[in-house]
Amino acid sequence: MKKHILDLTVASAEHLREGYVLLKLTDVNPLPEMLPGQFAELKVEGSEVTFLRRPISINFVDKEKNEVWFLIHEVGDGTRKLGQLKQGDKLNVVLPLGNGFTLPVHVDEKVLLVGGGVGTAPLLYMGKVMSEMGCRPTFLLGGRTAGDLMQLEQFRQYGDVYLTTEDGSEGEKGYVTQHSILTATHFDRISTCGPKPMMMAVARYAKANEIDCEVSLENMMACGVGACLCCVENTNEGHVCVCKEGPVFNIKRLLWQI
Repeated sequence: MKKHILDLTVASAEHLREGYVLLKLTDVNPLPEMLPGQFAELKVEGSEVTFLRRPISINFVDKEKNEVWFLIHEVGDGTRKLGQLKQGDKLNVVLPLGNGFTLPVHVDEKVLLVGGGVGTAPLLYMGKVMSEMGCRPTFLLGGRTAGDLMQLEQFRQYGDVYLTTEDGSEGEKGYVTQHSILTATHFDRISTCGPKPMMMAVARYAKANEIDCEVSLENMMACGVGACLCCVENTNEGHVCVCKEGPVFNIKRLLWQI
């Protein structure tokens, strides 16, 4: 897909909880086509220590409002500067980048979308696109506490939502791979994004049950086009750049010890 460098306008900046802001960006022209699982590189202005763009997953695309959403976790100076943007501000963005999740072939496929923390972000757009295809995915979302679970109202518009929290404050207590839905239902396909230990556990479950599984890697991606080589991942096909060959990979390609 063609890549675009755009100066987008902040339509709104919603602080969903402490340390997390949802940026909704728009443009005077129609936004380019984007696929679930792709990402963008956001330019950081006003930081004395941040020189590179920040790779952020595409959270949602609202074609009616001509908006693209990014869920920002403020973990460093760069993302904190992005979190300070206000309605009407301009943000330079390169998108869409990378390869997205594989969409179901048949509408009756049972697809499980597993997310943890801010890794839930790309799964919302995946759910929307699947819903438009006539599919109803199952979302399995996890966090440490109930406060970590965001955008639940939107997720419930597109699929069946199951929750886990480590402290038991919402949904079932434990990790996503311990949820009872995994024993109650057989899935044909799994897509997951979140902390690497969580994704490895999901991949282990998928492999043991012979379920096709894709993971969205979160290697540091400074350039987004495969030039800087800082996001290299070792696969059974050799070393590849996650930003260009991924960020979504079938677990059969990865050399994970699962």
